[in-house]
Amino acid sequence: MSVIFDVTDHVARVTIDRPERMNAIDTATHQRLGEIWDEVESNPDIRCAVLTGAGDRAFSAGADLKDDTGMSGVAYWKGLRDDGYRGISLRQMSTPVVARVNGLALGGGLEMVLGCDIVIAAETARFALPEAKVGRVPLDGGMVMLPRLIPRNIAMGMMMTGRMVPAPEMERYGLLNAVAPFAELDAEVDRWVADILAAAPLSLRAIKAVGRQTAALPLHEAYETGAPELVAALSSEDADEGVAAFREKRAPVWQGR
Repeated sequence: MSVIFDVTDHVARVTIDRPERMNAIDTATHQRLGEIWDEVESNPDIRCAVLTGAGDRAFSAGADLKDDTGMSGVAYWKGLRDDGYRGISLRQMSTPVVARVNGLALGGGLEMVLGCDIVIAAETARFALPEAKVGRVPLDGGMVMLPRLIPRNIAMGMMMTGRMVPAPEMERYGLLNAVAPFAELDAEVDRWVADILAAAPLSLRAIKAVGRQTAALPLHEAYETGAPELVAALSSEDADEGVAAFREKRAPVWQGR
């Protein structure tokens, strides 16, 4: 199995399991990731997903160049599929997703990171979009997302040179939420996951939806536009439960409705 998928206590843990290939994505892995993202989005019991790679060397080295799909670059670009990389980088999933970056995040690996909401990286992790070095371009979100998430010139420099950037530097640019020693990576991720689970699930979906759907709009237009997820959160039973729990000085019991 190229991807390990486990759901426990409202958390989906997705592990790309090809450490012998630095967790590079071949066709089978690409398809399996698409199936997993579909299941994550359709299962209301899942309140958070954690994406990572097996081992300690790589989160994902991106596309497995030894896996020849026979598809041209233009055909791939025009395909606009929501599986694999794009399932996380461009689909705009409603479920909160945490990236546990345990090592190298290259090409499509970095593009998957760009699609996550919270990014926790090991101190030894490094990031790069090296596609131009092999005559390709970052088609799965890199070209359009990286310049929006870090300073434009830093992003262009990364894409035009393919240089690897260490985790502490990427944290300074604002891409990472936290950097931890590898031995403490899981504990740091678990702290963030616990904080996510302590919040109302519909509120999180509303925050994510509004933040993404209105990012390019003028301030007042963005405020007035909102999103269906916002209405659902404001009119939910959980909205009443949160206030009641606060008044009663107890932990809220979220139902996701």
